[in-house]
Amino acid sequence: MVKVIFKRFAELSDQLSDLAKTMQVKHGEYSGRYEQVDAEQFLNWCVKARSLIGNACGRESEHYKSFVAAEEPSSFSGNYENLKSLRAVFTAAREDFEGGYLVSVRNLVQAEIADSELDQARELHKSGYISAAAVVAGVVLETTLRTLCDSHGLSHSKLDKMNADLAKTGQYNSLMQKRITALAAIRNSAAHGSTGEFTAADVSSMIADVERFAQESLP
Repeated sequence: MVKVIFKRFAELSDQLSDLAKTMQVKHGEYSGRYEQVDAEQFLNWCVKARSLIGNACGRESEHYKSFVAAEEPSSFSGNYENLKSLRAVFTAAREDFEGGYLVSVRNLVQAEIADSELDQARELHKSGYISAAAVVAGVVLETTLRTLCDSHGLSHSKLDKMNADLAKTGQYNSLMQKRITALAAIRNSAAHGSTGEFTAADVSSMIADVERFAQESLP
C-alpha cells in the first residue's frame, strides 16, 4: 500500500505539470485579465488528488482540510490561482508522506510488516513449529499495541500496561482487553517453553485473532 501511494503521488505530480501547461490568459468583461487552465482536466486532477491526500494523510489532517479549502473557487480570478494554492498543499502532503512524518505512514508500514510476520507465523505453524509461531504472532501483537500507544500519546511499557491504558482511552472494549491478555498468555507460555499450556489449535486461533486486531487497529 505504501508503494502504491508513493507511485500515485508521482503520477499526479506529472499530471499536475501537464495541467499547468494548459494555462491561458483570458479577458472578461467584468473580471478583466485572468488566468485559466483546462476546467475538465482541472476537476479530474482535483478529485484524484483529494482522494489521495485523504488516504495518505487522513481526512482529519491539515493537509486534507487545506486542500478542500483551496478548491473553493474565487469570483475574481481564474482557476489557475486555485491551482497554485492546491499545488502548494499537494507538495506539502507529498513531502510529509514521503518523509515519513505522518502517523498514517507509520501505520501503513506497520500493517505491511505485520502481514509479513503473520505469514511467517502461519508457515511455522504449518511446519509444526507451534511455539515459534506463537512467539512471532506475539511480537506482532505487542508491536501493534506500541503503535496504538504512539497514536494516542501513551508511553510504551509492558504489554499488560499498554493493553490496560489503551482500553481506558476507549481504543477497544473490556472484552478485547481480556482477549489480548489471553493472547499474550499464549505468547508467554511459548516463550518459556511451557508447551503444555496451549495447543496447536490455540496458536492457530491466536494468529487469526492477532491478524484481525492488527488490521482493524492500523488503518
